[in-house]
Amino acid sequence: MTAGRNGIRTGPGPDRRRFLRRVAASAAATAGVGLLTAADAAPVRAAHRAVRRPRGTRPLFLGTYTSKEGGGTGIGLAEYDTRTGQLTATGVVTGVADPSYLALAPSGRTLYAVDEQQQGAVTALARAPGGPPTVLGTRSTGGAGPCHLSVHPTGRWLLSANYLSGSVAVHPVDRATGALGERTDLVTHTDPPPGPGQDGPHAHQIVTAPDGRHVLAVDLGNDTVYTYRLDTGAGRLGASSYATLRPGAGPRHLTFHPSGSFAYLANEVDNTVVVCGYDLRSGRLTPGAPQPTGTGPGTSYPAQILVTRNGRFAFLANRGHNSLTRYAVEAGGARLRLLDTVPVGGDFPRHIAFSPDERWLFAANQKSGSVTVFAVDARSGALKSAGAPFAAPMAVCVLPL
Repeated sequence: MTAGRNGIRTGPGPDRRRFLRRVAASAAATAGVGLLTAADAAPVRAAHRAVRRPRGTRPLFLGTYTSKEGGGTGIGLAEYDTRTGQLTATGVVTGVADPSYLALAPSGRTLYAVDEQQQGAVTALARAPGGPPTVLGTRSTGGAGPCHLSVHPTGRWLLSANYLSGSVAVHPVDRATGALGERTDLVTHTDPPPGPGQDGPHAHQIVTAPDGRHVLAVDLGNDTVYTYRLDTGAGRLGASSYATLRPGAGPRHLTFHPSGSFAYLANEVDNTVVVCGYDLRSGRLTPGAPQPTGTGPGTSYPAQILVTRNGRFAFLANRGHNSLTRYAVEAGGARLRLLDTVPVGGDFPRHIAFSPDERWLFAANQKSGSVTVFAVDARSGALKSAGAPFAAPMAVCVLPL
């Protein structure tokens, strides 16, 4: 089966497809095969407010679409007050096309971004003390519409998911500089066949399991989560097993419980979450029964689920309902108990993230072009708004450090 190019007929997928078709021509010029150096690519202009960071603030990065009306001009730069959660804009890094998802290297020295275009790519940026990141180079992912990436815990490999192609890619990372080498692997999901309303595979996420040996790829189009073994010497993915959700679930993102024995999966199309057992030795994922999101009837498009470091609470972003669902995690991670939902204070929360100390939860609201911030009660997991929304053009990813 060939990889799907037209997205899905349900949910926000068609919007992504239409956007990618409109920018296909420009993507060909900016995301060609091989390495594009900072000199070869579009000029990198960083409008950065060069001020000394006040005590009690930390940096934050914002992903957006640069080729879409109402989008941003590059990777947004901001800082947040660790005492109040208040955000302040500090600039933008241009020269990266449609950086819709961001990830940080374990060392903290390198930032990575997808270039979510028809000819997909991934870009590495070096972080500089007191200044904006600078582009190291860009590599082709070998697929269309990459929408997610992550860095292997060793820091040696960058993993990316091509949504429109239903494929996942691996790139080597230079240990000294953080720059990306030529792609070492590209795997397209061909089995099982697409689910109801789908025209092909649509890889939506790729992450390393807590055991460090296995890589899991979530595919919305095939209603499947694939487990691979990563050869950390050669950068090759070897098929291990796959877990299929009920037809029409549309799995989007998963996150692991701190024990490593359970994972929580957000299903975009059927508006559910699923607790999955995970075998640390074999890498096999075993989905449980679907559970409600607390958003009632209608389409809610769950986007992402997070779990606290102590394993006591989980939070789900609901785009259609414009809310955040809070769950209590029970039975050592084997059970989620729905507690409540709270308004997110924006429109279409595409991505959520904790501050490193988990005192704050940030929500990137795509359609309202804003980031909302919530204080997280450590004892109850309750969320409390930290103030007015922060304006950020078409915010689709938020990465607080």
